[in-house]
Amino acid sequence: MIKLLGSRGAAAVGAIFLTLIGGSTEAFGQQAAMTQVTPAVLGVPAIAPPKSLSVTLPAIQQATPKPATATVAATTPATPDVAREAPWLYSHGWGLSALVDRYGTVAAPLSEEANCMAVAVYHEARGESLQGQLAVARVIMNRAASGQYPTTWCGVVKQPWQFSFVNPHSGYMPGVDEGSDSWRKALGITRLAMANAVPILSNDVLWYHANYVAPGWGRRLTRVSQIGAHIFYRA
Repeated sequence: MIKLLGSRGAAAVGAIFLTLIGGSTEAFGQQAAMTQVTPAVLGVPAIAPPKSLSVTLPAIQQATPKPATATVAATTPATPDVAREAPWLYSHGWGLSALVDRYGTVAAPLSEEANCMAVAVYHEARGESLQGQLAVARVIMNRAASGQYPTTWCGVVKQPWQFSFVNPHSGYMPGVDEGSDSWRKALGITRLAMANAVPILSNDVLWYHANYVAPGWGRRLTRVSQIGAHIFYRA
């Protein structure tokens, strides 16, 4: 039977072997003390324990996340060129309702003059059809171009005693509900009126009134049409 020899047994055998062949047991003892050898099975070489290794791993740099500006830019709609686009769309079958939906949510704000017209449409005609709202916007533009009224849209809207929602003494206009559907429609109507995209009234139509009043000046003018609750006139 093969037995395993411990480190002491191996040292003793080595000492006897050296004594028989004339070696130094002291030298053998010093050598054995200096070298620690893992016991081995008979016939298999002994394997020295591995030396400890010190490994320095390179630092891993985390990639800096890129800002999401590209995604934001890709999802932000461009401001359409209403003056060129809207007439083309109308001529190719787009109705007034679809056009108002498209241009009522444009991100670009209106100019001060255009905002005056949108506020007038909102207060004068928000209960009217889209055609009725567009007709009111057209009257404001016609007056400014006529030479008979102030030459700006704000001047036309704020002229004393012309539009009932405006304070005739100060020109103050009440606010609007900017989150309402009525304001969205007023914005769309104003942009379409400025683009002359949808025909509604001729350029000489400068007056209108509600059908539940009968002003004396109406008898001196030529009635053109009634759109909703408003009756429109030319000279």
